[in-house]
Amino acid sequence: MALRPIIRFPDPRLRQKAEAIPGIDDEVRTLARDLAETMHAAPGIGITAPHICVLRRLVVIQLEGGTEPHVSVNPEIVWSSPEMIRHVEGSVSMPGVTDEIERHARVRVRYTGLDGLEHEEEAEGLMAVCLQHEIDQLDGIFWIDRLSKLKRDRLIKRFDKLQRVRA
Repeated sequence: MALRPIIRFPDPRLRQKAEAIPGIDDEVRTLARDLAETMHAAPGIGITAPHICVLRRLVVIQLEGGTEPHVSVNPEIVWSSPEMIRHVEGSVSMPGVTDEIERHARVRVRYTGLDGLEHEEEAEGLMAVCLQHEIDQLDGIFWIDRLSKLKRDRLIKRFDKLQRVRA
C-alpha cells in the first residue's frame, strides 16, 4: 500500500469525467488499497481515484465505526428517493472548508466489487450522501458546484485565505 498525493482545488482535473474500469485485476485492487490509505491519512471518509489523478471510476468510503472500506468500481445511481436531506460536506481536495449540501435521502447504487461481481444496494443518510458526493466527483462535478454561486464564491475565498495562512 502507498499514500498517494491528493490534487487540490482548483486543479482542472477535478472537473474531468472518469473512465470506466473494464475489469477487476491486481492493479485495481492495489489502487483501492492505496485510495483507502490515502483517505485515512487525509483524513476523510470518502475518496475517488480522480482525487489522486487517476481518471478511473473507483470510490472508497469508510464511515466512522465501519470495519472495512466500502469499495465501488464503476458505481452508478439507479434510483433516488424523492425525499431530500441536507448534510455538511467537504472534500479531501479542498481541506478546511465545508458547507451544507442538499442530496437525496436514499439512493440505490449498482457497482462492481473487488470480487468482480455486480452488486446493487440501497443506502440512506450519510452513506447515501457520500455515494452521491463521490459519484458526482467521478462525473466531474465537484461538490461546491451544488452550492449557489454566492455560497460557492464565499467558500472559495475562505479556502484561498486558508491556503495563504498555511503557506
